[in-house]
Amino acid sequence: MEKELRVIISGGGTGGHIFPAVSIANAVKALRPDAKILFVGALGRMEMQRVPAAGYEIKGLPICGFDRKNLLKNFKVLYKIWKSQRMAKQIIKDFKPQVAVGVGGYASGPTLNKAAAMGIPCLIQEQNSYAGVTNKLLAKKAAKICVAYEGMERFFPAEKIILTGNPVRQTLFDTTITQEEAIKSFGLDPAKKTILLVGGSLGARTINESVLQHLDQVKGTDVQFIWQTGKYYSAEIAKRLEGQNIPNLVVTDFITDMGAAYKAADLVISRAGASSISEFCLIGKPVILVPSPNVAEDHQTKNALALANRDAAIYVKDAEAPATLLELAVKTVNDEKKLKSLSENVLKLALPDSADIIAKEVIKLAK
Repeated sequence: MEKELRVIISGGGTGGHIFPAVSIANAVKALRPDAKILFVGALGRMEMQRVPAAGYEIKGLPICGFDRKNLLKNFKVLYKIWKSQRMAKQIIKDFKPQVAVGVGGYASGPTLNKAAAMGIPCLIQEQNSYAGVTNKLLAKKAAKICVAYEGMERFFPAEKIILTGNPVRQTLFDTTITQEEAIKSFGLDPAKKTILLVGGSLGARTINESVLQHLDQVKGTDVQFIWQTGKYYSAEIAKRLEGQNIPNLVVTDFITDMGAAYKAADLVISRAGASSISEFCLIGKPVILVPSPNVAEDHQTKNALALANRDAAIYVKDAEAPATLLELAVKTVNDEKKLKSLSENVLKLALPDSADIIAKEVIKLAK
């Protein structure tokens, strides 16, 4: 009988880190149902709710990022890093993992540093086309580095790299409804072209403003819209839409069934997070990408250009979006030839079975 498999998975902060982490855990469990998996996240961050909701235990570290505006506050940050290192060491001692996985985000730094120092083999998964700071620092200590884009040798030792793609939410592929049924589920007309606007779980101000500044244009077009505003902006947007009657616009703060939303859409407008891009590639969805400028090393722009340079997506700068995005989207969704070529080109970039490939590497390292 095989020895019990014990795996630590660490990282988080955003859905873009958490979805791949949970997908890897699920894939490990599918291959080895006996596996014991423990997550390590950052206290107060999204993973502390999302991971237990997915059925896994998580321990929280008090880690946070450096404050670049107020340098004096960083004394507290340094103390939190020191404390997180000590806590990570104790968690590893108690749990006794045979392998540690880092998906990026604050918590993966101290966890994988301590795991490597204690002789536990480490695997890191980099979702973006531009490597994050934590993963760049951990690369020397990692045994394997799983990446989603070609050309990552500029950040990591070439002999450690495996091109796996990004694991995505399995629920997207479990959707069995037709496009017509999906559109009807949002109370819209299956005979009309449909645009889906998403700004991540919290929302994206620029994408929201691109709609709010052109409500007359929305009313006047034959295209219909599903608009996920994000919870952060929903109250403000509800106020600004008071008294407006726009039957071709469905507004919601959060979409639970993204599989149905993607199925309904002829075209998606989205930020350029790595997880979202991997989803568009796998389902072959035409997309306009508006990268967030508020991310480390402007990595979303690099993600978007990796697709746009291959005619697999349309790229719009954040600063230009409020003025141009809506008109461009309506024009694109009515251009069958353009939609077809975007769909065909984005499908060529898909790397399926990512979670399974990574899970097999994790199990190999544990042995």
